[in-house]
Amino acid sequence: MIVGIISDTHKKAGRAMKAVDMLVENGARHLIHAGDIGREETLAYMDGLGIPYTAVLGNNDKKLEHLQGRYNLFKEPHYFSIGGISFKLMHHPWFLSPDADVVIFGHTHKFSCECRDDGRLYLNPGEVCARNKPVSEAALLRVEPEIVEVTHCQRRIKESAWQYNKILQCERVSANV
Repeated sequence: MIVGIISDTHKKAGRAMKAVDMLVENGARHLIHAGDIGREETLAYMDGLGIPYTAVLGNNDKKLEHLQGRYNLFKEPHYFSIGGISFKLMHHPWFLSPDADVVIFGHTHKFSCECRDDGRLYLNPGEVCARNKPVSEAALLRVEPEIVEVTHCQRRIKESAWQYNKILQCERVSANV
C-alpha cells in the first residue's frame, strides 16, 4: 500500500494540486494532509479525486474549521487506520507519543523521518508551499508486510520535474505495526 503525504500548503493551492497529482501518479491510494491547508480549494481537489484522504487543521486553518463536516477534515490529533496500520495525524509536533504505528506531523516546514527501535515511524513531509526554501516537498509512504519505506519527494519551484530520494527503509518490528 502506498500513502501520499503533504503538509503546510498554506495558500498555495496550485502547488498543493501539483504535489497531490505527483503522489497519485506514483501510486498513492490514500492521501494525508498534516495541516496548514490554507484554502478550501486544496480540500476540494483532494475530495474530487475519488480516493480516500484524511486532513487535520493547522494553526493557520481557523477559517476552514466550519468545513469539518463537508470534508475528511479533523482537529488534531486524529487517529485512524489504513489497511490495519494505525496512524496518528497532527499538525503540531506536540503529541509525539508512541500511540500509533505511524505518527505524522507538520508545522516545522522541515522534512524529518525517523523509525524508532520499536518499529514506529515519525514523519514530517516538509512544506509544499515553498515558504522557507524554493522547493515544494511531499512524501510517499510504502507499507509492506515486513518493511516501511519512505521516499522524500521534492520539486524546485521553477521546474516541473520531481526528484525522489528513498530516505528510509525499516523493519516493521512493533507488535502494533
